[in-house]
Amino acid sequence: PPETKDLQERARAFVEEHVIPLEQEAERLYGRLPQERIDAVKQAGIDAGLNGGQHSPEYGGQGWSTLDWVVVEEQYGRSTNGIYWHVPNAYNVFHNASEAQAERYLRPLIAGKMKDAYAVTEAEAGSDPSAIATTAERTEGGFRINGEKWFVTSGDIADVLIVMANVIDGGERLPTLFLVDIDTPGVEIVEDPQFTHHYPEGHPTIRFTDVEVAEDSVVQGVGEGEEMQRAWFLEERLGIAARGVGAMWRLLSESVDWATSRIQGGNRIYDYQGVSFPLADSAADAAAGRLLTYQVAVLADGGTDLKLVHGKASMAKLFVSEAAFRCADRAVQALGGRGYMRSYAAERLLRELRVDRIW
Repeated sequence: PPETKDLQERARAFVEEHVIPLEQEAERLYGRLPQERIDAVKQAGIDAGLNGGQHSPEYGGQGWSTLDWVVVEEQYGRSTNGIYWHVPNAYNVFHNASEAQAERYLRPLIAGKMKDAYAVTEAEAGSDPSAIATTAERTEGGFRINGEKWFVTSGDIADVLIVMANVIDGGERLPTLFLVDIDTPGVEIVEDPQFTHHYPEGHPTIRFTDVEVAEDSVVQGVGEGEEMQRAWFLEERLGIAARGVGAMWRLLSESVDWATSRIQGGNRIYDYQGVSFPLADSAADAAAGRLLTYQVAVLADGGTDLKLVHGKASMAKLFVSEAAFRCADRAVQALGGRGYMRSYAAERLLRELRVDRIW
């Protein structure tokens, strides 16, 4: 659609003008840019109409379709160091927020005045969320949460945490999502481990010890957490696929540019099949990944059964995460010693893309 094409161009311009130029600085600073740089990226994203993409315009969002969102995520994937994270947004859990929750959290999140983080994973509950041990026991005024969450992306700077816990109701354990302010007594960052990539925000371990929250901290309803979590998984998997496609196009562009200008033995290295054939494989991977990812977006927008959409999104995530890592490895190989330098996008993407094959 023309409006989606226009959005794609705006997102591409934003990445080219405001994100890619900061990659080298971000890498030198291990992902942590100065506040003035962060504020500039945030404002540029707002000015480009990229904040709050799929959220309702009623709360400051853009009201994008899934395809709209995918084409923007693809452009973000062309960059390194997660600089686009500074564009204000909110997790899709807030589609289910009450009016009071939306006013308290969603509106300021989209405006860039707050930051959220999703606290789901635990030491013994990774790919199996049914093993979550965090509990929420009813109290006179609401609930008391106890547990520990791992890999809480942006948890080190978040204002509000989206916490998955099992409400204990007699013999039942009801998966429920809670909105917990980071400064609530009993919320504690107990570890902030370092990871392979150099991104703007951390993925700390957060412990909840007798954390008291009110009844109105529950999103949608007690026992409704699993359905919302599946919706989040679907979006995250499709996002990984979209960004992986963008990464492949960046890798292909830079490695082809290098291979067609680098002369060895009197010829461009591109003219040697040992170089050009792997790059042709990368082009095929990128094209196939894009088609698969776009197909999922179109199915989602068309109202296809969510179970089928989720299955297709998982396929796209699997294929693209594997293919993008292959493309990064090929790009590093084509660049030779330069491909092992942190100043080259291929080296950074080789590190950054690896995690997408894990989760």
